[in-house]
Amino acid sequence: MQAVLQRIESALAMAQRASGSVRLLAVSKTRPAQDIADAYSSGQRAFGESQVQEALPKLAALANHAIEWHFIGPLQSNKTRPIAEHFAWVHSVDRERIAQRLSEQRPPGAPPLMVCVQVNVSGEASKHGVNPASAQRLARKVAELPALRLRGLMAIPAPTEDRERQRAQFRVLKRLYDELRAAGLALDTLSMGMSDDLEAAILEGATLVRIGSAIFGHRPAPSPSRLDTSCR
Repeated sequence: MQAVLQRIESALAMAQRASGSVRLLAVSKTRPAQDIADAYSSGQRAFGESQVQEALPKLAALANHAIEWHFIGPLQSNKTRPIAEHFAWVHSVDRERIAQRLSEQRPPGAPPLMVCVQVNVSGEASKHGVNPASAQRLARKVAELPALRLRGLMAIPAPTEDRERQRAQFRVLKRLYDELRAAGLALDTLSMGMSDDLEAAILEGATLVRIGSAIFGHRPAPSPSRLDTSCR
C-alpha cells in the first residue's frame, strides 16, 4: 500500500500537481474479505468490485467497516438493483437505460449514487464504454436523473507498455472531460490509471486511480465458471 501511495505522490510531483490530489481506489475483486480488512487497517477506505455475486458477501462480512464501495465492472440490466442498493459509486455507466434503472432502484432516502460515464477511448470492439462522440449526450442524461449524481468519466485503455501510447489514450479522456466541463457539466472525477500505467494517467490529469495487483499482488486466473463476458 505504501509503495503505491509513494508512486502516486512521485507522479504528482512530476506533473507539478498538488500532493493528495489523486484518490486511490483499491481494486479488491477476487480478493477475500480478510485482504480488504487488512488494507482497511492500513488506512484505505475506498474499494472497487466488478462482480455483484462475488461482492455482496464481502460487503456483508465487512458491514461494520466504514468502507466506500465502488462498482467498476460491466453493468448488466438484471444486476442493477443490488448495485443501486449497496454501492456508493458506479464507474461503468455506458448506456442510458442502465442509468435509468440505477436511478429508479436507488433506495428512498439513500444519498445519490455517484456515477462516472465509461468511455471507450481506444475504439476496441471488445471494450465497454460509450463512444467519445456520444459521451456528452449520455452524461447529460445521467445528470438529469434524480437519484444519481454525475461525477466524471472513466476509461480502461488498451494495454500497452509504451508510455507515450498510454498518455495519448488518457489524453483523449482528459480532453473530453475538459470539453464537458466547459459545456456546463459539473464533473470533478477522472477515473483512469491502473497498476501498470498510473504514472501516465496522473501526468494526464487523473483524479482517481484504480489499483489492484500493485496492492494485493497478481490475481489468480478465474475459473471458467466465474467468467462473465456479457455486459448487455
